[in-house]
Amino acid sequence: MRKTPDLSTRQLRAFLALAEHRNFTRAAQSSHLSQPAFSALIRTLEDAVGTRLFDRDTRSVQLTPEGRLFEGSARRLLDDMGSAMGDLADHVERRKGRVRVAALPSLAAGWLPAVFAEFMQAWPGIRIDLDDALSDACIALVRSGQADFAIAASGAGGTADGDLRARKLCTDRFHLVCRADHPLAREPRLTAKKIAPYPFIQMARNSSVRQALDAALHPQRLNAVFEVEHLATVMGLVEAGLGISVVPALTLFHFQRETLVTRPLPLPSLTRTLYMVQRREGSLSVAAQTLHDLIVARLGSLRLD
Repeated sequence: MRKTPDLSTRQLRAFLALAEHRNFTRAAQSSHLSQPAFSALIRTLEDAVGTRLFDRDTRSVQLTPEGRLFEGSARRLLDDMGSAMGDLADHVERRKGRVRVAALPSLAAGWLPAVFAEFMQAWPGIRIDLDDALSDACIALVRSGQADFAIAASGAGGTADGDLRARKLCTDRFHLVCRADHPLAREPRLTAKKIAPYPFIQMARNSSVRQALDAALHPQRLNAVFEVEHLATVMGLVEAGLGISVVPALTLFHFQRETLVTRPLPLPSLTRTLYMVQRREGSLSVAAQTLHDLIVARLGSLRLD
């Protein structure tokens, strides 16, 4: 089987110039080459394809039948190369691209949209796909290659595994949320012991909020009356007077209501560390790296007291 020849764009352009001008001197001039250099390109092309592409005599240059057959292919090859290089340039210059991000629902709903808006104003041709999921699911999306990177909480999904790396972004503090008429709304000094007797709205066991709370309060037991999946549900239950809850600072936008009070809970061990998680092997695309860096800069500058 004959090996497919390696053809250069210079050879293809020289071939098409000669096919158009039918004259070595004019074709060489249009290619900004000396005639000997141009003739050498044509010879190496014909050697590579294994046949003559031009009939030459003292008066004219004509395409051979094989040359006429090759002309269409040469134009398509150059057009495809031009399209490929143009598409690559659009991605490198961030005129085009696609990024898929996985993030905790509290970030996806509260803080990330403003960052996405800033990014898309600067790079309107880049599409962002967002998966809002709990930490384990976020990390699984990165591990499988379905997400470029994730913002996830510590202690979930094995971020220390060899195939992933995790960069610390910030530490999220926790706040008590209760109705404005609840006794804890005016309590001078909040402690775990003081909140324990009151009906408590818990998050699901696989959430980073619940995991941080269980770890910090152990062996203290809370008087849980509901266990729910979503912070919006926590807000509704607390507002109805069915219990109190403890949530991270980055989720407080859910609880900005006149009927509710949020107060910092001064328990040093009760924190939630957020990480940027990505695959250890391989580079991010230019678009993904740009969004990654913007998120790191914006989240790293937040004050979460």
